[in-house]
Parts: sequence; structure tokens; C-alpha cells
Amino acid sequence: MTILIRPHHFLCMLTFLGKGYTASFVSNYTRIIERLNSGEDIKIVHGPDDICRPMLTEADHHCRNDSVRMRDDIASSHIHGLLGFELKPGLRLDLNRAQIDTLRHAYSDGAFRVACDGCQWQDMCTSIAARDYWGCRLEPVRKPNSG
Repeated sequence: MTILIRPHHFLCMLTFLGKGYTASFVSNYTRIIERLNSGEDIKIVHGPDDICRPMLTEADHHCRNDSVRMRDDIASSHIHGLLGFELKPGLRLDLNRAQIDTLRHAYSDGAFRVACDGCQWQDMCTSIAARDYWGCRLEPVRKPNSG
């Protein structure tokens, strides 16, 4: 199976410790991280993704807001500069440890924090990055020739 992910969630996944909006959100997110860690691939989508799914029953949830779509655009642009490919809808990829390390290093250096402006979790994520991502759950298995 393939996991549907919107671009700014690449940043959110870097600092996921098991906290979130609701218990069902956290449970769903934890399953997604476990699937990524086991090597499942990703398909980039525009708009709400598999991480957003538990929140979509709320008509006014921010997953559909223009500000979140802008966050996706900013994250995609910065990730393109770091990893060399743009997170366009329909792109399929295997997220590997080398990519995660690159993204985490850039996040720690503040390279794309502008994509997080206005997010209620920004302070927590900054604190997690300052602790060198200790306890974060995203750590995919190494695959041959994947870094």
C-alpha cells in the first residue's frame, strides 16, 4: 500500500513523538509512521492526506485552509532545494534515512522553519530539534543503496 502525504507533513513527521490533536489522530499518525519505518512508499497529494484523515469529519478543521496549502507550497520549495526533487502531487518515493537526516539537519539549522509559521506545534518541534530529535518515531529501515 501507499501512504498519501502532503508536503508540509514531511516536516511534521521529523519531530513526531506521539502527540497530536486527539487520541484517534495520534493512533492514526503512529500507524503511518510505523508503515513508513517498515519501508512503505509515499505518494504526494495536494490537500488533506492520510495524516489529516481523523480530523476531516470537522468541517472547519485547518487541513483545508489556504494557510495550510501555503505551508505545503513553502515546504515543497525548501525540500526541493535540499533533496533535489519537488514534492508535486502524484510523485511517489521511498523516504530513506539519509533524506530524513538531511531534513532534520536543515530543520535544526532553521532552513525551512518559515513553512511552520503559524503552526501551534512549532515551539514543541523546535524544542524536539534542540534535543537532537530524541524519542522521535520516524526512523525507516535502511534499504540497499538508499542511504
